[in-house]
Amino acid sequence: MHHGHVHAGPHDHAHTHGREANRTRLTIALAINLLLVAAGVVGTVVFHSLALLADAGHVLSDVGAIALAMFAAAMADRPAKGRNTFGFYRTEILAALVNGLVLVAVAVVVFVEGVMRLSNPSDVHGLGVLIVGLVGLAGNLAATLALAGGDREDINLEAVLRHSAGDALGSLGVVVSGTLVLAFGWDRADPIAGMVIGVLILLGSWRLIKEPIDVLMEAAPPGLDVQEIGTAMASVDGVREVHDLHVWTVTSGFPALAAHVRTDPARDVDDVRHVLEHLLVERFQIEHTTLQVMAEQLLELEDRRGRT
Repeated sequence: MHHGHVHAGPHDHAHTHGREANRTRLTIALAINLLLVAAGVVGTVVFHSLALLADAGHVLSDVGAIALAMFAAAMADRPAKGRNTFGFYRTEILAALVNGLVLVAVAVVVFVEGVMRLSNPSDVHGLGVLIVGLVGLAGNLAATLALAGGDREDINLEAVLRHSAGDALGSLGVVVSGTLVLAFGWDRADPIAGMVIGVLILLGSWRLIKEPIDVLMEAAPPGLDVQEIGTAMASVDGVREVHDLHVWTVTSGFPALAAHVRTDPARDVDDVRHVLEHLLVERFQIEHTTLQVMAEQLLELEDRRGRT
């Protein structure tokens, strides 16, 4: 039985190289975000601003996202060993899930605090909030630009990039609320902005929770139609029947397939298998395949032997 390809193809090298470059980008983004969290926390205390607290929470979730992404990438690079026959790819899926749940908790804190502040507004320093907001906006744009050039197939980079773009929106909210407080002395603008950022945090967490759950439930990768794959395999010359077809995701961007195939006894089993493997790579980009191919005649003989 033939288990995928043992040798590393050019794809593997490209993938590893892409992840290497991504790591540098993630490190830059991590440094920027840590500075922004510090600025946000100081600003929250000094300028009495919930919008800054929400924004700092939002950015902190990014720091978590980036740290988890880097940890997961390092784990995914470890070779498979012992019982972990797929290596540690799933680490990044679990990391994304934890991250999503932390975001939900941050959002809840911000909403509770926001409701309290709407009924009892505190004295917000508009100018300070505005300045911290502008610094945050500049930092987020820098981090987003650093990440945008990376390999987008990587769910970790993609998740962090979305966070960063969301953060830029959060900082924009801080700038707007700081301006309103400064210009019109409207202190309630601050908790309202904080709660709007809370909604952003929740929206960001949704994808981070949904996608890992799909992977853990062994759902077929998004964008792959299992029916279509089965039909394409069955229409290969020499294939009589395809059954027990499973398609799942090991981690994002890493689909796997297993199937039993019955072939025409007149055809060479290995030839048919190679055609099938080629089809799966070329048309569906599935490189990790386990195909159990048997000629139909042999099966009939086995059936008869079983009956007597």
